[in-house]
Amino acid sequence: MSDEALGGPPPAGPLEPWPETVRWQSISSDLIWVELLRLSGLVAVFSIALGAGWALSGAWPLGLALGVVLLFAVWRSVTIVRAVRAWGYAEREDDLLVRHGLLVRRLSIVPYSRMQFVDVSAGPLERAFDLATVQLHTAAAASDARVPGLRPAEASRLRDRLTALGEDRAEGL
Repeated sequence: MSDEALGGPPPAGPLEPWPETVRWQSISSDLIWVELLRLSGLVAVFSIALGAGWALSGAWPLGLALGVVLLFAVWRSVTIVRAVRAWGYAEREDDLLVRHGLLVRRLSIVPYSRMQFVDVSAGPLERAFDLATVQLHTAAAASDARVPGLRPAEASRLRDRLTALGEDRAEGL
């Protein structure tokens, strides 16, 4: 008899990486503003350079490039909003789940026993919006995971909990 027939949730397939039985924590929507400010700075630099070159030379390829940069900025602004909303994390008994991605959805499962150390970082923009990022480091570089857009108090709590759980699980090995 299947799980559905027994009343349990259906198993997650390879194209459905977000297990529904997990209580997901979302990240702060203030990360949207941080990412939009980063994007606007980059777009401003390119727009000024291309606009000045176009005004001075009158070469139409520079005008076209400026249009492409502005279209990219609009497209990227929309995807930033959706991408930040796609981030989430869940603490389970033996591991931490981190999900993100729109087109390519990614689910990272980091066992507490495999964690070597946990970093909390916050750049100038993140600090201005009272945000921090928790970075998990394991022996395998490919299995590292990060959780951006956390309030500093939550980032510290998560760091301390992950460190304690990692030490407890490592002692049992």
